[in-house]
Amino acid sequence: MTIASAGAPAPAVAPQPRPALPRGVFARSATDVAPALHLVPTGMVEGPDAAPLIEAGLALPLAGDPARAFTAVGLRLRPVPETAPLRACASLAEARAWARDEGPAVAHALDSRLARLGHARPPFAGLALPPGRPLVMGIVNATPDSFSDGGDHATPQAALAHALALLEAGADVLDIGGESTRPGSASVSPAEEIERVVPVIRALAERGAVVSVDTRNTETMAAALDAGARILNDINALRAPGALALAAARKAPVVIMHMQGEPGTMQADPRYHDAALDVCDWLDQRLDACRAAGLDDALLAVDPGLGFGKTLDHNLEIMADLGLLLGLGTAVLVGASRKRFIGAVTGVETARDRLAGSLVVAETAARRGAHFVRVHDVAETVQALAMGRAL
Repeated sequence: MTIASAGAPAPAVAPQPRPALPRGVFARSATDVAPALHLVPTGMVEGPDAAPLIEAGLALPLAGDPARAFTAVGLRLRPVPETAPLRACASLAEARAWARDEGPAVAHALDSRLARLGHARPPFAGLALPPGRPLVMGIVNATPDSFSDGGDHATPQAALAHALALLEAGADVLDIGGESTRPGSASVSPAEEIERVVPVIRALAERGAVVSVDTRNTETMAAALDAGARILNDINALRAPGALALAAARKAPVVIMHMQGEPGTMQADPRYHDAALDVCDWLDQRLDACRAAGLDDALLAVDPGLGFGKTLDHNLEIMADLGLLLGLGTAVLVGASRKRFIGAVTGVETARDRLAGSLVVAETAARRGAHFVRVHDVAETVQALAMGRAL
């Protein structure tokens, strides 16, 4: 064994060649390759160093944030649907040059994705979406059987008191739900759901709070909007009969979520070719349906549905590539609070005790461009996000 003498220069390490970007993936005669080309922002630069790089054209702001820029992208290319994608990484300049070489359709698709990754979102439900600071959506479960706080706020009076406490703690939006959708849960009738949520929504709306209703039932959506709810938060992505037509007719802001299967069976061996990309593609198709019905991007947000038909590895893959969703052009919501995958990573069995893990996921979502985080522990999340932003 040879030991270098003190002060001796370290041996030179030859730089490793970067893998070549894939060529000829798309036919040059193709006119629209956007559904098969996605980008993950990477090569992040934060703080005062970001703005000069943006001004020099060497970086783009992440979702319009001048203090958080990306200098490179991970390419996810899937010319054949429902297959594993081709993956590559390139600087912005390299990616643009590659796209030009591959033809006008590829260049157009890449430029469109980059523009969506880089632009700030318009206000949602009357709320400004400040770049780099996600809004906090406080969870109010007016149910007897939710996975983490079932029964604590089961009466309208208890749910209202809890909602007001979350508002005082700093919640920007209050999300009122009357049906548990935890894995293995049974459905409730719309009439019962309406009885649980409408009194709470009406009381909060009368106080000027921004209220979301967490429901997959069209009848409940209509009743909630009539009571003053501003946002429809639908785990079923407006697929119930009449839901999409209702949202379009009322011009209601909507959060559409990905779920594989339905709550009763969704955790029975869920499978994906690529979890993050499959979720992104599915949401892209639902956005197209929403736009065709008359909802524009300012009325739409997407939620990858962590824990809804996903294993631990699927959830981690989705969080790792969360920036994919920014390429869809809408606001992005992440709901991970107290979920089982946090317990699986940390070894914490009791949902209420998963605060630390939940805060880490919320802060990670913020750094990857999320516009909303949906949480149980509002005060702690507000504090964590403020500190994360300051650092």
